[in-house]
Amino acid sequence: MTEAQSDATQTKTAQSEDAAPVAAVAMFTIDCEDPKPLLDFYSKFLGMTIAYQDENVGMLTGEAGPAIGFGKVDNFHPPAWPDEASDKQFHLDLKVADIDAAARAAVELGATQPKHQPGETWRVLLDPAGHPFCLTLWQA
Repeated sequence: MTEAQSDATQTKTAQSEDAAPVAAVAMFTIDCEDPKPLLDFYSKFLGMTIAYQDENVGMLTGEAGPAIGFGKVDNFHPPAWPDEASDKQFHLDLKVADIDAAARAAVELGATQPKHQPGETWRVLLDPAGHPFCLTLWQA
């Protein structure tokens, strides 16, 4: 075990013994040029409900986790994945039962699948605004 791993383990142990978490994730918000295409895409792909939308923001809610917000940003530019010199911004890792079936469904809803794929145990796609997201069978 490296010194950094040892420190991380000690920190994690100390945190779990000291107190309950101070906060929990309620929502994360994704910047975009127009919230509507992302609300449509992710609500259908993730089975979430559009809880709010206007011309500048939108929010999805569901049983499976935190809410997802989409916020209009002036001069938004999509990431240029897999260009490492580009600003990736963020990406979602989405657990699925069948990667091929989930990828087909995502493409039917408006995602694109780049030719470059960095691994065999997950698939990278781009949402309608160009944000990369991964489909995986991974279990935490």
